[in-house]
Amino acid sequence: MDQPARAGTTAGCSAPAPRRRPRLNAHRDRPLGQRVKRLGRMIPLLPAVVLLSLFLLGPIVYSLYGSLTNRALSGYKAARPRFVGLDNYVALLSDSAFLKSVVLTGVFVLASAIIGQNVLGMILAVLMRHCARPISSLVGGLVVVAWTLPEIVAAFACYAFFASEGTLNSMLALIGLEGPKWLLVLPMLSVILANVWRGTAFSMMQYHAALSDVPPEIKESAQIDGASALQSFLRITLPMIRRSIATNLMLTTLQTLGVFTLIWVMTGGGPGTSSSTLPVLAYQEAFKFSQVGYGTAIATVTLLVGALFSIIYMRILKPEVD
Repeated sequence: MDQPARAGTTAGCSAPAPRRRPRLNAHRDRPLGQRVKRLGRMIPLLPAVVLLSLFLLGPIVYSLYGSLTNRALSGYKAARPRFVGLDNYVALLSDSAFLKSVVLTGVFVLASAIIGQNVLGMILAVLMRHCARPISSLVGGLVVVAWTLPEIVAAFACYAFFASEGTLNSMLALIGLEGPKWLLVLPMLSVILANVWRGTAFSMMQYHAALSDVPPEIKESAQIDGASALQSFLRITLPMIRRSIATNLMLTTLQTLGVFTLIWVMTGGGPGTSSSTLPVLAYQEAFKFSQVGYGTAIATVTLLVGALFSIIYMRILKPEVD
């Protein structure tokens, strides 16, 4: 009597199928047609790879090699440069002008890009969303004009504004105040304000687009729960657009790190070295003092600083894994 039941039980319960081991070389088992098709998809990328190698990777490699030589702008060192290894970089560490330039570059990037352009751009973007459309269009147009100007034109405009007898001091004289010689007494403040004026439009447009993507229902729900406008902005809006903020921070930081024309036209890096950021110092060493190898070493350090900022911001932009 028990035998049929055992047979039925055995028949009803199938043995688990053995697990297959993953194939380590699964890509080799793909049909030849699929591999050829995959390679065919990569062919349109070859021109881009070639152009990037020639115009991006090539100058970087040449700059790195040039920083390891004693090449000069004229003389026998220009005709027969000699490989000197890391001598230029060792000299940088004991050069007070270079160390001062590093500090000035940090101040310039922090004050004009990370704080100035981003904070002012966010304020303008928020105000434009809450003011009347004609006023919003007028303010936006005036701000964007500064961004669309060629850098050399914007530099001369800022020079005329901050000059000893320029627009700013003339306006102060109308109310009975005597302005200082901005470009001589406060050169870094002058170039920081000029760079903020020129670059704020980009941040404003980025943040205006990001704020437009925030669903209004979320902010309305927060207001119903008793949150003020400031609390809603700090705890809801900013976290929702944090990736746009990080992207804008990266772009403005890298753009500000390479600013040269604006500073060179306004102050020439002076007086002395009071406004010599790394790009300005590299130009001075290479083309003013004819030390091309030494100037190239400074340019390479600037490139490494930009790469460091890029890595930091890319880690911030890395997709979150839940």
